[in-house]
Amino acid sequence: MTEKSETKPSAEASAPDYSKTLFLPETAFPMRGGLPQKEPELLARWARIGLYERLREAGRGRDRFVLHDGPPYANGNIHIGHALNKILKDVVTRSQQMLGYDSNYVPGWDCHGLPIEWKIEEENYRKKGKQKPDFSDAAAMVAFRQECRAYAEHWLNEQRKEFKRLGVEGDWDHPYTTMAFMAEAQIAREIMKFAENGLLYRGSKPVMWSVVEKTALAEAEVEYQDFTSDTVWVKFPVVSEGDLKGATVVIWTTTPWTMPGNRAVTYSPKIAYGVYEVTDAPADNWAKAGDRLILADKLADDVFKAARVTAYERRGDVPADVVGSLILAHPLADLGLGGYTFKVPLLEAEHVTDDAGTGFVHTAPGHGREDFEAWVNHRRWLEERGINPAIPYTVDEDSFYTSQAPGFEGKRVITEKGEKGDANGAVIDALIKAGNLLARSRVKHQYPHSWRSKKPVIFRNTPQWFIAMDQDIRAADGKAAPRPATLAGNAPDTLRARALAGIKTVEWVPAAGENRITGMIENRPDWVVSRQRAWGVPIAVFVKDKGDGTVEILKDAAVNARIAEAFAAEGADAWFKEGASARFLAERASEGWQKVDDVLDVWFDSGSTHTFTLEVRPDLKAERPPEGRDKVMYLEGSDQHRGWFHSSLLESCGTRGRPPYDVVLTHGFVLDEDGRKMSKSLGNVTSPQDVIKQSGADILRLWVCASDYADDLRIGPEILKTTADTYRKLRNTIRWLLGSLHHYRPEEKVAVADMPSLERFILHRLAELDGEIRAAYRAFDYKKVHAALAQFMNIELSAFYFDIRKDALYCDPISSVTRRACLTVLDEVFNRLITWLAPILAFTCEEAYIARTGDEEGSVHLLAFPDTPAAWRDEALAEQWRKVRLIRRVVLGALEVERAAKRMGSSLEAAPEVYVSDDALAEALSGLDLAEIAITSDAKLIRGEGPADAFRLADVPGVAVVPVRAEGSKCARSWKVSPQVGTDPEFPDVTPRDAAALREFYAARAAAE
Repeated sequence: MTEKSETKPSAEASAPDYSKTLFLPETAFPMRGGLPQKEPELLARWARIGLYERLREAGRGRDRFVLHDGPPYANGNIHIGHALNKILKDVVTRSQQMLGYDSNYVPGWDCHGLPIEWKIEEENYRKKGKQKPDFSDAAAMVAFRQECRAYAEHWLNEQRKEFKRLGVEGDWDHPYTTMAFMAEAQIAREIMKFAENGLLYRGSKPVMWSVVEKTALAEAEVEYQDFTSDTVWVKFPVVSEGDLKGATVVIWTTTPWTMPGNRAVTYSPKIAYGVYEVTDAPADNWAKAGDRLILADKLADDVFKAARVTAYERRGDVPADVVGSLILAHPLADLGLGGYTFKVPLLEAEHVTDDAGTGFVHTAPGHGREDFEAWVNHRRWLEERGINPAIPYTVDEDSFYTSQAPGFEGKRVITEKGEKGDANGAVIDALIKAGNLLARSRVKHQYPHSWRSKKPVIFRNTPQWFIAMDQDIRAADGKAAPRPATLAGNAPDTLRARALAGIKTVEWVPAAGENRITGMIENRPDWVVSRQRAWGVPIAVFVKDKGDGTVEILKDAAVNARIAEAFAAEGADAWFKEGASARFLAERASEGWQKVDDVLDVWFDSGSTHTFTLEVRPDLKAERPPEGRDKVMYLEGSDQHRGWFHSSLLESCGTRGRPPYDVVLTHGFVLDEDGRKMSKSLGNVTSPQDVIKQSGADILRLWVCASDYADDLRIGPEILKTTADTYRKLRNTIRWLLGSLHHYRPEEKVAVADMPSLERFILHRLAELDGEIRAAYRAFDYKKVHAALAQFMNIELSAFYFDIRKDALYCDPISSVTRRACLTVLDEVFNRLITWLAPILAFTCEEAYIARTGDEEGSVHLLAFPDTPAAWRDEALAEQWRKVRLIRRVVLGALEVERAAKRMGSSLEAAPEVYVSDDALAEALSGLDLAEIAITSDAKLIRGEGPADAFRLADVPGVAVVPVRAEGSKCARSWKVSPQVGTDPEFPDVTPRDAAALREFYAARAAAE
């Protein structure tokens, strides 16, 4: 047997196997991802090659994009909301790095606060029947704090493992924590700055108080839930002289228990009031015939309906000036309880409306912000009329009435379990006895609850530490502070003004976030920063009582320096150790200064993180606008407009005059597939751990980026199944590319000018996509990135370009320009797809990169988005192919009808007649092989309308197709049907094209041997 006969089958051999002569895809990249097993291997690889450190080295000298991590709370396993948050952050940092920034991510944790303290009390004391430590003992306090620290450390380590498993790249070995000694020292320095600039003060105001947790709460620490309240309509008798003496002003309230704290009634001059006389009512009614009630005209009907009054008449107007001159008696005054015989004035207030109630508002300044403000705003007016402006303390920390609620002492508003106490009932009974209850009912409404204990809170007047929102900011020497550049020339230099001005300098994503936080800053009260707990950074100041209910704060640089130095060396425990006062005060210890032992609101901790990260860590420092081009982003859930974004804004504006961030991105919450909140009791919880174990983290990452994060997201089995299907299609596209590129040789690369029209069109699409993808990543629009790439890969590549070119790729001769041009384009396509997708499918694209390059030390994540030549753009060519694809769609539609009717199988059995009456469409096919485009064995283009029974599509006028079977024999290699099969005597069972390919193939193999 000759060498030639050994290297190719003889012409006489029966049914030769040509499959080995085809350039079929070859790759070790598996069809099934096996992500749960593969991803941990890639994580280990990133650690081995030092990916994080190499990213920092690659970014050296570039403009910086710093994503400052909002600290999650270290007290449990991560949930699906955590996964959403951390994946978004990772997509941000990876994509910004690939866009050319030095994009750094340093994770952080919030470690102080009540949830950890509460858990330690439960696990280490209540469950074991042990008494909670006496915190007046310094050693016991420090020991308890160390238990809290150990608990936070444990969960920090657990969460770190779970976050890393999501594929989040960052400086996991050097995170920041609010309980680090350096951080605690800086937090203390920050509160000292507020003391120095005059914004920190101790005051007595009504604050939201958790009876269960025994501490004040800030707005960010409450959530509003349905709550059923007792509601009462109460009569305040008019005691001032005049025609209205003996009438009653009626109020409506959902908190009867606050009635002992009532000191005024508020009204609005914008409301029309009248005096109404009851003319008929049931005999057993609280409202009696002859009663004269002063009410808002708009609400009178509703009030009388609630009071079961059957007939009444309006007796006249009560002008606003008359309303404001009235003096009332407290509704409990006649019971002989003592303490309620004072005058009750009517005060004008902006918060009073006639939308509901009576048009008058019961005002207990110790139990509500608006009540308090209305009272203190009229302090001088009250004093001039001999009315005591003091605010009573009617309720203690356990919600028991104090002696300043005569007749009710010992009654309780909320129990230690968060349930209603007996206070409401006692007050209502007393009002009935006094004859001043007009009506009662119950109402279901939204009421504040602690988001930790999930129990209702109360508004309670108690001495607390506040940061003033509207106090002029002073420099350390007491003079006016330097004005921030963001403030208008005539604007007051207050914390509120600075924050509102600073908001306008920030990019908010989505844009609605700006209005949301603006409204919150405009309307927020002074910031309550004190907590009556043990685990946290103390309000590290010394005070001296001034004797008028206020305190003087010690402002001594040497004392402050000793405190900060001790915290940096020992942690904030130093404040609570025996002898701390003498240690820090030193030579001033004999002056009567007292140490403040309240701890800071944890939102102040987290709001200060920028000071011990962005300003201290060399890898996080950024030259912020207007000085530089670096950017700092904060990214959290939309609830953080009143949380971390909010507290960080106030902290930074108060101490530095500007926001700590340039970009703020917010995302929604995760719900189940039916839009319900996830709950273990409902069995609808999707845990990231389960998804990763079953499908892999890349499925979660794809779900995040396919969703509209600006709104609430949904997840569940069906949604994850759809996501997995989408992933499978994307993976198979990458796999086919890898398999086809097995046959690519860089030295065979074809110049763009020498490429067929179709290849140049695909390059045009790459150039278009390059702009779209970069713009979407810059705008943090990952849904758009996902949609654009999925459409391109599934529709334009797999279902169009790959479909057309498979024949040339598999069957053309080695020397074929079309084949080599296609491989050249596939190389360009692959290089872009795996980098464009890398921020989203971090693991899969790394796996594909290794499969393509064999580079065991490199990473796709070290690459930048490839530069794409602008010269690839060709709008005229794109328009031509738009028309060609219209014609192709009609042909494919006609062939699909034939297949469905079983008149035809493969499209290669067809040689359709394509009638084109539209000149522009016909011209688009000039120079192109219609059979190649339609994937048929032959095709005939005929100018004209075509027969009446030809196949047409309504949305593609001017094109008609008659499906005709191809003539000739089937090629044994390419399966095309052609009359030319058999014309080559050496290879009589293939087409001349395939015969030429076979000669080149065998020649190349012989040369290789």
